[in-house]
Amino acid sequence: MIGIEFLVTSLIVVLVPGTGVIYTVSTGLVQGRKASVFAALGCTAGILPHLMATVLGLAAVMHTSALAFQTLKYAGVAYLFYVAYATWRDKLVFAIDENASTNTVVGLVVKAFLLNILNPKLTIFFLAFLPQFVQSGTTEPLFPLLLLSATFMAMTFIIFVVYGFLAHAFRKTVIESPRVQTWLRRGFAAAFASLGANLALAEK
Repeated sequence: MIGIEFLVTSLIVVLVPGTGVIYTVSTGLVQGRKASVFAALGCTAGILPHLMATVLGLAAVMHTSALAFQTLKYAGVAYLFYVAYATWRDKLVFAIDENASTNTVVGLVVKAFLLNILNPKLTIFFLAFLPQFVQSGTTEPLFPLLLLSATFMAMTFIIFVVYGFLAHAFRKTVIESPRVQTWLRRGFAAAFASLGANLALAEK
């Protein structure tokens, strides 16, 4: 039921750098492999509501309701700009902390979750993406849609973890240079701001 076309397309979609990738990579750089796993978990959990909205048919409502889409879109824009501002201002953002507390772990998951749940384009994407891989004439599309969704989420989590681990592998070289820290902080802040601006300018 899970065809090679779906797997290849999903792989490409997940590999393309976006909000979740940037956040997972920055977390891997700052706090290491374990923290990047929690970031990946939060990002993956953040796409679950969008997938369920698609599966249950709620995405169709958002697709036809300009108000619903605009409200969620600008909530996501505001949060991305907040993350960009906080990253720019926090000069200790790339300080290595090997002793992450439980609250820090919860914060990582929540922040990652919010980054994805506040992106309405994900709902529209899944609305257009998933049905293409359900066989025509299927009388009960719920199960194949759920299976496709679970596969996509599993791929997202695995690939994001790989991104985080790769970032961690290079963090010692990167973090030991104060100059590189400054450029990284500004670069990630700019990336989040760019994602927010892109979302704000999206028509649908």
